[in-house]
Amino acid sequence: MKNIPASMKCSQRPSAKGSDTLLEQQVQHMLVAVEHELRSAPAGIDELSLIKKLQGPPWNLIGALAFHDIQALYPVHFLLFHVLYRLRDTLAEAGENLYISPLRIGIEHQDIIGGKGLPGTVDSLRSFYLDVSQYELPEESVQQMMDDFWEGRGGSNPSSPEILQAARVLGFDSVPDNFQTVKQAFRRAVMQAHPDRGGETEAIQSLNEAFAVLKAHFSQILEHI
Repeated sequence: MKNIPASMKCSQRPSAKGSDTLLEQQVQHMLVAVEHELRSAPAGIDELSLIKKLQGPPWNLIGALAFHDIQALYPVHFLLFHVLYRLRDTLAEAGENLYISPLRIGIEHQDIIGGKGLPGTVDSLRSFYLDVSQYELPEESVQQMMDDFWEGRGGSNPSSPEILQAARVLGFDSVPDNFQTVKQAFRRAVMQAHPDRGGETEAIQSLNEAFAVLKAHFSQILEHI
């Protein structure tokens, strides 16, 4: 496939009417790259690590990113999840399921053919990410959407494996019994990962994602008390 010019890598937004075709070409390239990387990681991979795989050789599909800048990160996040939901539909026809969450993305075998949700239900996340008109949103809408997504309000509650993985990111061997313990661990971890102390913004991003999963988990518990 012809290389996509650096100026049109998905870390930047299309600006011309004819960019729809180029965007679809980028999506097709990413579909191949993402499936390859997922099959190379049978245990799954988190979103941040997958983005970094796509940034490096042999793909070079994503340009440099400031991971702390939500407005800059959103187009990459959206396009990646657009690709993931299209790939999930394709894999479902072959009896495979694509598990999609920020902390773990992985291909799994499924016994039931089909990948668009239970009959009569609407997968709101799938609908959102397959709607390419959402690729560009006002800044305030991007901020609210990202906040909702990380806080677990994106359409489904976090699964048990996702909750356990989030706990491990924050340094626990198992899921803590209370949210106060999570908050204390999160605060310590963020302080240790702060760039002023030699940490990296990517590490803080992973901690934020883990904290949001556990926040959604404990919110769900409170709703049932």
